[in-house]
Order: sequence, then C-alpha cells, then structure tokens
Amino acid sequence: MNDASAKSMLSISVRTLAVLLGGLAMFGPFSIDTIFPAFPAIGAQFGADKVAMQQTISVYLVAYAAMSIVHGPLSDAIGRRRVILGGLVVFAIASAGCALSKDLTTLLAFRALQGLSSGVGLIVGRAVIRDVLHGHDAQRLMSQVSMIFGVAPAVAPVIGGWILGWSHWPAIFWFLVVFAVVLLVATWRTLPETHLPEARLPMVPRRLLRDYVAIVMNPRFQRLAAASAFNFAALWMYIASAPAFVLDILKLSEREFGWFFVPMISGMVLGAFVSGRTAGKVSGERLVAIGFACSAVAMALNLGYNLWTDAPQLPWAVLPMMLNAFGIALVFPIVTLAILDMYPRQRGSASSLQAFTSLVLNALIAGVLSPWISDHALWLVGAAIVFLVIAWGFWRWEARVSRTACAGEAEAKLPGETL
Repeated sequence: MNDASAKSMLSISVRTLAVLLGGLAMFGPFSIDTIFPAFPAIGAQFGADKVAMQQTISVYLVAYAAMSIVHGPLSDAIGRRRVILGGLVVFAIASAGCALSKDLTTLLAFRALQGLSSGVGLIVGRAVIRDVLHGHDAQRLMSQVSMIFGVAPAVAPVIGGWILGWSHWPAIFWFLVVFAVVLLVATWRTLPETHLPEARLPMVPRRLLRDYVAIVMNPRFQRLAAASAFNFAALWMYIASAPAFVLDILKLSEREFGWFFVPMISGMVLGAFVSGRTAGKVSGERLVAIGFACSAVAMALNLGYNLWTDAPQLPWAVLPMMLNAFGIALVFPIVTLAILDMYPRQRGSASSLQAFTSLVLNALIAGVLSPWISDHALWLVGAAIVFLVIAWGFWRWEARVSRTACAGEAEAKLPGETL
C-alpha cells in the first residue's frame, strides 16, 4: 500500500471495506437471480415464452459487457468513488423503470440500463482492492469480498420467491431500488477515494483504445482471462438455466430455488474462505491446481449421476455443483490478482477487460446455448464439462509458459564465460 492510499484507509477498516465491496458486488447477481422465480408470472402477463424471457438475462449481460470496458478506465480517470456512486444512481432509476414496465420491450430496455450500471460494484471494486493492498493481503481481502458476494445468488432467488408470495413481480424490482439506495448511502458515508488525483490517467479515447489493444493482444492476459471466464462458465451454465433446471427438471416450485442456489453458493463461500485462510501458506499455483481438481471430480460425479437416472432428484442433482463452486472459488482470486498485477497503473482497464471477456461468454450462454439445451440435464452437464476442460487447458498453457520464462531468466542470470 502506498502512502496516499494508506492515508485514505485511515477512515475505514479492512473489514468494513470487505463488507462494503461485497455488498457492491452483490447488486449485479441480485439483478439476475431475484427475478428467476417471477419468470412464469412475467411471461404470462406479457405473453412471452421461455426463450423470450431468457432475453431478460442476455440483454442485461450484453449491456453489462458493453459498459464494463468503460467503468474501469473511467475510474482510472476520475476516481473510483465517483464512478460507483454514479452507477448506483443509474441502477436505482433503471430498477424503478423495470417495476413500472407495461410490456416486455420496455422491461428489456430498462434491463439493459440496469446492465449498463451494475458493473461498477464488481469491476471498480476489484481495482479498489489493489489500490490499497498488495500480495497476500490483497488475496485475503479479495477472498472476503468473494465470500460476501457469493451469498447473493443463494439469497436472491429466495427473496424473489418470498416477495412473490405476498405481492406481484414488480415488487422484486422495487426491492432492488431500495437495495441500491442503501448501498448509495453506505458508499457515500464510508468509502474514501482510493485512486488519488496524482495517480489518475486522463480518459483520452485514442490512448484508451491503444491501451485496450495492448492489453487484449497480450498473450498472458488472453490465457488468464480465458481460464477465468471458461472456469466460471461451467457453473454459469446452470445458473443461466436455473428456471428450467429448478422448475422443469427438478419439478420444484417458484419458492424452492434455494434448494439449487444454497448448496452451490455454500461451496463458493467455503472456497473463498479457504482461499483467504491459506493466503501466504499455500502457493497460488497449488491452490489453482486443487481448485481445478475439485471441479473435475464434481463433473465426473454429475455426469455419472445423470447417466444413471433419467429423473434427477435432490440432493444428488445439486451436490456436485457445490463442489464445483468450491473449486471455482479457489481459482478466481489467484487468476484475478495475476491479471491486475500485470498493469499496476491500469488496474481499472485490466479489470474491465477481464469482466468483458467473462460477460460476453456468459451472455452467449444465457441467450443462445441455455435456451437450446436447458431442458435436458445430461446436455447441461456435458456443456459444463467442455467449459471446464477449456479453462484447464488455458491455465496449463499459462503455467507452462510461465515456468519456461522463469527458467530462461534464471539461466540468463548465471555468470557467463569471459571472452
């Protein structure tokens, strides 16, 4: 931590920062998962089928991805705090618009506006972590934020189901308005500016484009970003297909999404806890290897169970996803910090491009792949296995290149012959 950042942290403890950044990261998943139980009600009111309702996710993610490449650089230029506060204001307005929508077209438009604003919490929050902490301390804080963030997908659909129990679906979006306002007040009162003026970079479009091209064309960034994106995609395949998986395959009700999300997110929270506790004790490369091994075992168990039965049942249909989520949570902090450490003066841009890579893939899964295969449990696990294998391949590629580079540097430092 540099002196300027240290001074800005005097007014907020690391624990308070973890809670605040975790809450800011939560309103993105809340935007997706709280409305899952309302899909049948919204579809019935607007005359939309399952494929049309799936677009409420994909349009949100496309907008999220498009704006994600702006959030980070904007925070590099004008500061993290301003960007987060502005995003929360826009998100509250967009959520109110969703609640007041009278047709699917209007709902999709405001869902897109939600997507344009909701990335500030996760993307800019990552940059805040590396502004104030380094090394193992940064890994611990990243893991703590991941633990809090991980609660959102488990709690959100349960909250959505409860709200539907006593009101209509617009009340879900009014809940998101209230959540955004609470975060706005908390951020205004407690979050200091961690990216001080002397460290900022002017947001010049030509320079920004040049920097983005340089980051995207960096082979190491490509390998790390792909490993992170495809690794999470193995779990996202199920999250995006949650309405079909829970309601059609598992034959549960709109109030029983917790049976799917709670075990999965419990695994993610436990993995984030283990990652934080082992920071400085177990090497990052070892943790990543353990994470991928856990996910591989989970996929083998999931595949075996779905080959054995044509009617997946609780708890066996969801327990493998708990182990997969645990593995993903071990991998994510290590890969993310490796990307941010590549660009110490452009952490916002690096975080944006990492998020963009994952979001584009997630949008394609939600809008194209999920509607096509979500009716068949065996197809879901098959797609998840493919994503995991691709992620592991990119990580092994990066590990091999890094070892070769380190060996080359060590050899270059050996004393040579004197001519």
